[in-house]
Amino acid sequence: MRKEVMEVENGTNPYPSDLYDDDGRLKRTGTVWTAFAHVITGVIGAGVLSLAWAMSQLGWFLGILSIVLFSAITLYTANLLADCYRSPNPVTGKRNTTYMDAVQVHLGGKMHVYCGVVQYGMLAGYGIGYTITTALSVVTILKNGCMAKNGIEAPCRYSFNPYMISMGIIEIIFSQIPNFHELAWLSVLAAIMSFAYSFIGVGLSIATVIQGKGVKTYLFWNTQKHVTGEDIWNKLAALGNIALASAIAQISIDIQDSLKSSPAENKVMKKANVIAISTMTLIFLLSSCAGYAAFGPDTPPNILMSTGFHKPVWLVDLANIFIIVHLIGAYQVLIQPFYHIVEILASKRWPNSSFITKEYPVKIGKMRTSMNLFRLVWRTTFVVLATVLAMALPFFNYMLSLLGAIGFWPSTIYFPVEMYIVRKKIRKGSLRWIGLQTLSLVCFLVSLIAACGAIEGLSKAVGKYKPFMYKE
Repeated sequence: MRKEVMEVENGTNPYPSDLYDDDGRLKRTGTVWTAFAHVITGVIGAGVLSLAWAMSQLGWFLGILSIVLFSAITLYTANLLADCYRSPNPVTGKRNTTYMDAVQVHLGGKMHVYCGVVQYGMLAGYGIGYTITTALSVVTILKNGCMAKNGIEAPCRYSFNPYMISMGIIEIIFSQIPNFHELAWLSVLAAIMSFAYSFIGVGLSIATVIQGKGVKTYLFWNTQKHVTGEDIWNKLAALGNIALASAIAQISIDIQDSLKSSPAENKVMKKANVIAISTMTLIFLLSSCAGYAAFGPDTPPNILMSTGFHKPVWLVDLANIFIIVHLIGAYQVLIQPFYHIVEILASKRWPNSSFITKEYPVKIGKMRTSMNLFRLVWRTTFVVLATVLAMALPFFNYMLSLLGAIGFWPSTIYFPVEMYIVRKKIRKGSLRWIGLQTLSLVCFLVSLIAACGAIEGLSKAVGKYKPFMYKE
């Protein structure tokens, strides 16, 4: 039984009965546009600003081809996954409210355990990585002010720790939002912020090119330069970055579970996928192409942070403020499924515990929500641990790349494809089966390539930083 159903039976749920679906769970209010906002918030992270670097490693042809190809693959598998939300019928069947539920119903055995380890390991890692990236944006603003005052060569270095702690405090507060159903406003705000800083990056890049300050670019890569081992590693990492940038499978089912039951959730989710991934692809192409045209082969890892644009200072600072606001919201969108599964497991294990199941109604203005003691303690504990790990391991973004590489193939490709094969009863050895397995194999090889690039970057980073002492 799910938590909401048990609360109705125990008389502990504070919501009136007219707020429930016919299966005893809270009525959902999500629409195609809230789903669009959730997807955009989840995929257009600050990492979009690093795609220009990926383009610089691959050149125009391979860079553009990779972005379009992996976006198309993501859209295809996301729509396969949308049909797995209900089973056996994708419109009238029983709801699978988590990715693990869908995998267990369709594939059986222990596959759902493997799915959960990959999915929730990645989502927990994102919380740590976003804490680090938010602090980097704050430090970029401080460094820009310092250099504007003291000169570009001034020794402006700041500790990340105070800003990671500040991020942790903010996330403790927002983590008390119970679920995706009540997160739409934060996702909308975060999505607007992601558009804003992406277009600032594009605008600064185009302005650089128009002013004649752009750098020579290449259709493939600089053939006049001797290709070193590091260049090869960078090209592998760039391909992995592009593949991982569009992955949304970790949160797709949870987003779909926030949609109204009518019209059918799978139809609404597919429409949201098309709109969101098309928008994502356009922004990816604009950001990567404009950034590469501005910086050429020497494009920095992030065009709006400390190694990228520095002027006009006010605009770069504004972009970093937008990044900070976006990451605060994205943290919640990506971590909510992890919170949710832990709370489901706890309510199954201790169904009669009021500490775990009882909801206390809370009214803030016209907004009605609830407070739960277990949710308060558990989510606060997670945010504290994530913040401490971010402070201790400031190179965790490299580790996050490794987690993403490991998780890309199973979560984005393998499970949706295998569930589709089972659901459609596709005969082994048929043309469609061969096509699907070929897609899975190719993406598995991409995951291996991305993992190799991440391991190489991680090996360099481990020896460079000291725990709790990182400054930039």
